[in-house]
Amino acid sequence: MKSYRYTIRLPADLRQRLNGTATVKGAKESDLVRHDLETAPAKHVDLLMLYQQERKLDLIGMVHGASPDLSTNAEHFEGFGDF
Repeated sequence: MKSYRYTIRLPADLRQRLNGTATVKGAKESDLVRHDLETAPAKHVDLLMLYQQERKLDLIGMVHGASPDLSTNAEHFEGFGDF
């Protein structure tokens, strides 16, 4: 299989974590990044499928009589968390 080389920039803290993880696992940094890239799309697909299933079952937005923008309109959060 043909492979391609990519160059990316990482913040220092992320680079240190990647290096530390590779050291602990005894793996190459590139192997860890490759593994995460291979598994990331599956995670997104699973989340999308879950969302679609919830929509089909009418589980999203099921508070009847509530404002349709209840979770996105900041006005609904005024005083929230105040004691």
